[in-house]
Amino acid sequence: MKKNKEVNRDLIKVRSIANYQFGKNIGKMLFPENSIIVKSKNTGKIRYIYYNNKLLATLRAKDGLLALTLDGAERILKVKTLRCKIKIKNEAAKYVIEGKNVFAKHVIEVNEDLRPQDEVIVVDEEDNLVAVGKAVLSGEEMKAFKHGVAVKVRRGKLN
Repeated sequence: MKKNKEVNRDLIKVRSIANYQFGKNIGKMLFPENSIIVKSKNTGKIRYIYYNNKLLATLRAKDGLLALTLDGAERILKVKTLRCKIKIKNEAAKYVIEGKNVFAKHVIEVNEDLRPQDEVIVVDEEDNLVAVGKAVLSGEEMKAFKHGVAVKVRRGKLN
């Protein structure tokens, strides 16, 4: 009985973090009821969240926020109000899908409220998932700048 309550509390916690980080009601979409939460053996803190044997996200110890995997990004990609989505040109997508970084000049659409270090989902012009990574620039800067790295890609869909 105690274990079940603890698992439920952990699920509520990661859902709350997802809602804060990605937008309202994203937590339930990203982490369904039977998600498996793995804790660190040493610290007892939440580290990984799985669903159907697929890693959806890692809880970063550094800042307490989620780092999405491609499977996790795929689950929330179709949400219209997703503020962490960055649309890039198709000509750049063929490189980014291999794990290369996104340059500001290739960004077509981005939420201006995006901040540096925010977790982002990179999509092509047809809204197909290309990569996941971390913003280097703010949303406003991505629109204004024509030089420099906008997103440091952690994982491209093909690498």
